[in-house]
Amino acid sequence: MSTRIAFLKGHGTENDFVIVPDPENAVDLSPAAVAALCDRRAGIGGDGLLHVVRSAAHPEAAEMAGEAEWFMDYRNGDGSVAEMCGNGVRVFARYLQRAGHVAEGDLAVATRGGVKKVHIAKEGDITVGMGRALLPEGDVTVSVGERSWPARNVNMGNPHAVAFVADLADAGDLYAPPPFSPASAYPDGVNVEFVVDRGPKHVALRVHERGSGETRSCGTGACAAAVATARRDGADPALTGTPVTYTVDVPGGTLVITEHPDGEIEMTGPAVIVAEGGIDAEWLARATGSET
Repeated sequence: MSTRIAFLKGHGTENDFVIVPDPENAVDLSPAAVAALCDRRAGIGGDGLLHVVRSAAHPEAAEMAGEAEWFMDYRNGDGSVAEMCGNGVRVFARYLQRAGHVAEGDLAVATRGGVKKVHIAKEGDITVGMGRALLPEGDVTVSVGERSWPARNVNMGNPHAVAFVADLADAGDLYAPPPFSPASAYPDGVNVEFVVDRGPKHVALRVHERGSGETRSCGTGACAAAVATARRDGADPALTGTPVTYTVDVPGGTLVITEHPDGEIEMTGPAVIVAEGGIDAEWLARATGSET
């Protein structure tokens, strides 16, 4: 291992990430290494880690290499693997642009949730095609303390439970994952969104992200909340033939979510790179107990 590993730090609506450029998939990022890097006191700090790899160089993405040159090997802050991260895709695209790998305009990014279409505007926000929402049948309930709410089961390539509450404070401290039932609804855990109305086609949320805790923003969660709110409001673009757009406030900013008649969901929001530097590989080895 080299003595330094390049990294950058970025965020999308304050959902923040450690970015590790590794085109040839040469850096060993164990769960322990990811957790150490994402530690806010002893590491760099982040809700998650974006491992930037060429699709052809990663066994999980090789079959997508013909559609997307780059693979977002995303990890949660605790080191666990995740299927998708909507804010992460925007930050990932911003990094590729900054590094000169892509220019403004359209590109494709491979993820464990499939290939995502991205548009980088000349200035300002980035739009990501988030795919289609799946709405599994069955009742779901989420709880905080002694209170419980019905939740809408929405899958955006990763699982979500969307609960409508009277006040965002109802979500409690969100230090621990909110309990849900039935357990069979989410065998691998779930992201839980607590949503309140702010106005016509305008909501706000707080979220507990699986593997990360409460975060300042969750892109797939904002999409899930918009879809759940649309259905609650009686809006289904597949039936009406008319797109529906919701503004979703998250603690770290605002995202705009549009669902099209073909089911495709687009998310638009900012993405910022704030720093870059080098990780001391000897420190990382000590932090993960992998010294030899």
